[in-house]
Amino acid sequence: MGLGRLVGTLKSKIKSLKLKKPYDKMEKSESMRVEIKSRKARKLIEETLKIADSPKTKSFNF
Repeated sequence: MGLGRLVGTLKSKIKSLKLKKPYDKMEKSESMRVEIKSRKARKLIEETLKIADSPKTKSFNF
């Protein structure tokens, strides 16, 4: 009986530790949102240019 109770208390302690968040969630400021959007835009432009400049990709044939 003593071992079962010990295992039960250990399980409950582990569950309570898992539920606690290690940090507080930080709200994004407007400048952070702008920075994220500009990073995404730069990445998209970079990928588009890479595809356009590759010799395997054919663009419009006139």
